[in-house]
Amino acid sequence: MQHEAEVLHQKKLVLENIKAQEEERKRIAVMIHDDIGNRLNILSLWMNNLDTKGDELIKKNIYGQMSSLIDAARSISHSLYPVNLESVGFVLYVEELIANLSHKINISMQVMPGYEKKDIFVEVQLYRIIQEFTTNVIKHSTATDLWIYIKDYPLNMAVIISDNGQGFDYDLVKKGMGIKNIESRIKSMNAVHKWKSTLNKGSRLIIIIPKNHELPNQNSLN
Repeated sequence: MQHEAEVLHQKKLVLENIKAQEEERKRIAVMIHDDIGNRLNILSLWMNNLDTKGDELIKKNIYGQMSSLIDAARSISHSLYPVNLESVGFVLYVEELIANLSHKINISMQVMPGYEKKDIFVEVQLYRIIQEFTTNVIKHSTATDLWIYIKDYPLNMAVIISDNGQGFDYDLVKKGMGIKNIESRIKSMNAVHKWKSTLNKGSRLIIIIPKNHELPNQNSLN
């Protein structure tokens, strides 16, 4: 009983820590997105309405810098927290991520019919996991293709992310920040997961997320 209480306490600490991080990320991201981003857009409009006389090369350079700043603000905001996920919807937001990475890797996503909107915390964690997994594959793998599969069941939701890269040895990379971040987010949803990776044959991450917030059966991963 004492061991179970310690495990539950550790899970609670992980969840509270991640929620606190997400709230701070959200606060900063919204500030960048709504305040700095809007100010840059207004400044850009003002500059467009300035007298057209003068050095065109200088103006062109200024416009270029303004455009780069606006893109940078959006990128920083997006990397900190998916600000528009709740309004756009999880599926469309992931599709936007896929479109933005299409020049680096082929990503296919299959969301089975009947997908139901989840708690925003769960959807943010899932988005982060997909983002982290994809980033790791692009940085460290020779993969050319990545697949995302999502299906709702009566008691839980299954998410499978896989690639066709060279795979990895879990024991050698488990201490890396990428793996740690993914597994911390999985724990925060009270979900279970399993890594399947074969050298030169790609890797796969299977996640089972409970709908009733109770820990799912490990057998569901087999």
